[in-house]
Amino acid sequence: MRNQSAPDARKIFVLDTSVILYDHNAVRNFQEHDVVIPIQVLEELDNFKKGNETRNFEARSFIRLIEDISQNNVLNNWIPLNGRSHGNFKVVMDFKVSNQDAEEIFGDAKFDHRILNAALHMQHENPDKKVVLVSKDIVLRLKAKALNLYAEDYETGKIKDVEKLYTGKTTLEGVSDKTVNQLIKAGVIPIKELKQDPPKRNNHFFILQNKKKTVCAFHRSGSETVEYVPEIDVYGIDPRNDEQACAIHALMNPDIKLVTIQGNAGTGKTLLALASALEQRKSFRQIYVTRPIIPLSNKDIGFLPGDVKSKIDPYMAPIWDNLRFIKEQFSEDVKAQAKIDELVTSEKIAISPLAFIRGRTLTKIFFIIDEAQNLTPHEVKTIISRAGENTKIVFTGDIYQIDTPYLDAESNGLSYLIDKAKDHPLYAHITLQKGERSELANLATELL
Repeated sequence: MRNQSAPDARKIFVLDTSVILYDHNAVRNFQEHDVVIPIQVLEELDNFKKGNETRNFEARSFIRLIEDISQNNVLNNWIPLNGRSHGNFKVVMDFKVSNQDAEEIFGDAKFDHRILNAALHMQHENPDKKVVLVSKDIVLRLKAKALNLYAEDYETGKIKDVEKLYTGKTTLEGVSDKTVNQLIKAGVIPIKELKQDPPKRNNHFFILQNKKKTVCAFHRSGSETVEYVPEIDVYGIDPRNDEQACAIHALMNPDIKLVTIQGNAGTGKTLLALASALEQRKSFRQIYVTRPIIPLSNKDIGFLPGDVKSKIDPYMAPIWDNLRFIKEQFSEDVKAQAKIDELVTSEKIAISPLAFIRGRTLTKIFFIIDEAQNLTPHEVKTIISRAGENTKIVFTGDIYQIDTPYLDAESNGLSYLIDKAKDHPLYAHITLQKGERSELANLATELL
């Protein structure tokens, strides 16, 4: 957390279930302050502990963490958290305060209201301390504030200003024809020719413009030069704008092992990643394309009829659509179409939900994670930690189109990764802004 206070002004933070499911290690992130878990949170976590989704993993990890912290102590007494810089921890009941009863006000059908009562009880029992309810649930925070209880979002993992999120590129206007032509002819020029110091970012793109033409250049980590970025075809897909040319360059660069592509719907994120993977298919053992499953109404896919394949296929349909579009580029080449079919049949290309990779080590794989804005920072870290030798990982997504409860543009895993990895020599990023799906799709993005 980013909360700062004087050593003699300890606060008490009351965490709800949404915080634990976002980060099982949250109790350790409040510096010297004390942390409280309402007993209803343990009950809700017990309901989440079974399953293969990340929230199930977070629930199990937190339960084991609390067991380790408590050892032979009872949980309704304060227990010191590890380290001198940490406060204390305990589990509390939802005793009702005589003049404020959240269940009476909001109804008794939800655990959330009993969690509010637990926080109100802590406020009543500790009048000399500031008690703060921490939740990823906006409505719960508003209800708390309506009851004169301080409430805030869980800040760990959130970026400071999404409007200033790293875009991976710098546009330079008024670059001389001489410099542009020299770059195209030589392929590489000193960065000082652009009247620029080497960027603080390790791998960074430049879009050079003048009245006659626009070209792209790339600054490679550790160099004092920029190299020309040509517009190249990847498995039948041509870049339709400068940003797409930059994205393809990052995707095809063997020295870059981690790539993020952020942009609105229709900018070509997934298509470019998949086409680039197919172009490099001989360099990797497998192409693995995945996305998190976010069911409608947030019900588990187990509620849906049919076998596993019939349950997950609708969620994977956008990826299959992109593969079908690539195949259509070879409408007059029967052998090329048959090759794509063979890659799928032989599982050289594997398309499946993200939950299916847990526990795997990804060696010599071109790994594409679509819709990465629906992941938490912890999920992104877990995925990257699975990378074995000679693996390339690509995250694509739109940070403004989030379907996961309790995530937003600032707290999702894709934004977190872009912000944290921007200075690493193995990483490159590009933000795509121009939609290329259709003029009608652009109308929706720009006007509606």
